[in-house]
Parts: sequence; C-alpha cells; structure tokens
Amino acid sequence: MVGGGGGGALRRVGKYEVGRTIGEGTFAKVKFAQNTETGESVAMKVLDRSSILKHKMAEQIKREISIMKLVRHPNVVRLHEVLASRKKIFIILEFITGGELFDKIIRHGRLNEADARRYFQQLIDGVDFCHNKGVYHRDLKPENLLLDSQGNLKISDFGLSAWPAQGSSLLRTTCGTPNYVAPEVLSHKGYNGALADTWSCGVILYVLLAGYLPFDEVDLTTLYGKIESAEYSFPPWFSGGAKSLIRRILDPNPDTRIRIEEIRNDGWFQKNYEPIKEIESEEVNLDDVNAAFDDPEDIEDAFDDEAGPLTLNAFDLIVLSQGLNLAALFDRRQDYDKLRNRFLSRKPAKVILSSMEVVAQSMGFKTHIRNYKMRVEGLNANKTSHVSIMVEVFEVAPSIFMVDLQRAAGDTSEYNTFVSNYCSKLEDIIWKFPMEKGKSRISRLSKC
Repeated sequence: MVGGGGGGALRRVGKYEVGRTIGEGTFAKVKFAQNTETGESVAMKVLDRSSILKHKMAEQIKREISIMKLVRHPNVVRLHEVLASRKKIFIILEFITGGELFDKIIRHGRLNEADARRYFQQLIDGVDFCHNKGVYHRDLKPENLLLDSQGNLKISDFGLSAWPAQGSSLLRTTCGTPNYVAPEVLSHKGYNGALADTWSCGVILYVLLAGYLPFDEVDLTTLYGKIESAEYSFPPWFSGGAKSLIRRILDPNPDTRIRIEEIRNDGWFQKNYEPIKEIESEEVNLDDVNAAFDDPEDIEDAFDDEAGPLTLNAFDLIVLSQGLNLAALFDRRQDYDKLRNRFLSRKPAKVILSSMEVVAQSMGFKTHIRNYKMRVEGLNANKTSHVSIMVEVFEVAPSIFMVDLQRAAGDTSEYNTFVSNYCSKLEDIIWKFPMEKGKSRISRLSKC
C-alpha cells in the first residue's frame, strides 16, 4: 500500500501504485508511487503529452530523460524507466526522502564547515562524472540538490542540461538561475559548460557556509554587474581555506578559473574526503525513451487531481501539538519555542500564500515560492543583519489550513518583531471563530 498524506483512491500505472502529489512544476507533477513487484518506493514524474507538444518541449524532455539514463552515479538521482500512455508520459525516478538541500538551509540556516564540505565534495563528484560523460547541468542550485535518507547529496533536474554540438566545445544558450549563473553565460557569447557549472558550485559552497547568496540584488542589471566583477564579501566566520577556494572558483575570467581536478587537490577540499565508489559501468538502453514519445502503450492515465498543500494526518497533528513536540530534546537552544509560530485559516491555500507574499513584499522583504513553501528574507528594520523565515501551508481538514512560520536566520527578537507585524497585517486570512459569551479570538496553535 502506498503511504502518504493525500486523500483520494490509489491509481495504477503498469506495475506502479500511485499515491499523493509530492511536487509540481510547469509541465509536470511528481507523485509518490510504489513498485508492486519489488515494494520499492519511487517518484513518478507525470507529464501531459498535449502540453509538451503544444509548447514544443518534446525534444528537450527527451534529451533530459536520455541524459539522466546516461549519468548513473551515486550522487545523481537515478532514472529507472519511462512509460507512456496516449495522454501522459511517466518518468520513474529514485525516490529521495531527505528533501531539498534548499529546504535544509532555509530551516536551519548556514551549515557548519564539516557538513558544507561533505555536501560540496559530493556535489563535485557528481558534477565531474556528468562532465566526463559530456553532460553540463547549467542550473546547479540548492533547489536542484536532494538529500537521501543517509544525508547523501543527489543532483536532480537536468531540464536545462546540454551536450555541446558536434565539432564545438562551446555552449551558446543563456540559461540557469541568475544568482548562480557564471558571468560568461551572461555575456551572450560562447562558454565552456564545465567551467560555468564550476562557478555555480562555488556559489552553492558560499550559500552552504553563509546561509545566503553572495550575489543577490532585486535589480537584474545591478545583479549582473556584481556577478561580472565578482563583487561579494565574506562573513567573518569563513575559514581561510574556504575563502581561498571560493575566490579561485568565483573567478570572473573562465580562462584562469580553477578546474575541477584542481578543486579535488585543494587542501580545504581534501579534508576527510572519501572519493565515491562509482556504479559499475552498464549498458544504457534508450528504447523505452524513444517508445514513450513514438509508440505509447495503453496505460491508465486518469490523473485529474489538482496538486495541493501537504495534508497532515492524525499522527502529524499529535507531533505538532505543543505538549508532545519533542524537537526541543534535539535542539538545545533555549529560545527553541520562540523559533516558530502557527495559525489556522479557512481561506483557499493559494489565497493564503499569495496574501502572505504580498504582505511580506510590502514590508520590504523578498519572497521565493516553491510548491506551498515560501522563503521570506531581507534585512532587519535597522538594516544591520539578515532575516530569513520559512513559511509552509498544510491542510489539516477539508477547507482548513495551517500556516507554519519558522525562523531560518536572524536574531530571535528580530524574528518575533517580524511575526508580530506580519500577523497584524494578515488579519483577513487568520481564522477567527466564536468563543464563550459571544467573544471571538484568533485561533492559535502557537503564538501568531
């Protein structure tokens, strides 16, 4: 039986039982599924064939699938197989239980140097393997790095990856996420895909150690200017070895930028480094990829449900209740109970999130939304330190949603001030209900 928090009957696609939606993108939904023959949990990426054809995405998606079958490495999300019906294409992927590295940074702030180094070592191992196969990712960022149950890093989302055209070593398409893109990619000239990926790895290392981006401006022209001149500064807690390596990676001149083989030999990188044991070479068969696009089978494809926020079951609610929340046993900070707030709302989940986004922006904060999670970040009122808050919307019952706010960075007092001001501006979406003697109050699971 497939587990998960979502409602609705299970569906079957071939040998897979399909459960709840666990992610959603522009052209696809990702669902939890289980192989009924082996019991293995997988992630099933469901793509709508008509949308793919309408937006002329078939070749790009076919390339992405082919690349993922080619790059079989312990630090790359594994693609098991591809199935198709007349209406849908189903990509069966390794199910990664640890979430995104992005979420880990948002929830816990910067990592300690040992953890940051270990993730960076695994990132370099995976990226180097891809490059040796002639594959350049071109959109490396914490959102595209997943963590498995053992805490090992897995590179995902090869949607913008590329092989150079035959006879040419340079790529020419400007793509990727601006904050992580190498300066030569922005110049609209040819660029070396391996060196562009290396730059992105340097930005990721900075983010792991700092908890925020080295290049981060609202105005794109200003942002690009800082990237092209490598204008950034180090926080005081960076070690000398980390700063030295990052400087060599974030070299705006690709000709003098450090190469991956040199990164591997760097003293800071080498500390406690255990080279990954690569998967034995196996023959890659693309027959199922070609068949999915050219000769679909007659497979059930009734996927009409709308992706929504994660639904909390009874156990989730018990764990979240203040009396039974054991998190403080594992987090010994004295102000743990001041780090998160929750409230209920009867408004639709999308209305809640959009309202919270508008209010945060009106307060001068930047927002980043992914599924039903939102990161709110910016400078405090005195513009002296960085504040970061993670917001997530959960469904606790039909038409009742819980909003969870959690501090990721910034002083506790700054966080509490933000929450107080934020909630006062969100009165319209916070659930009010009758109390004794006709009074009313704001429903609070915590303080907000």
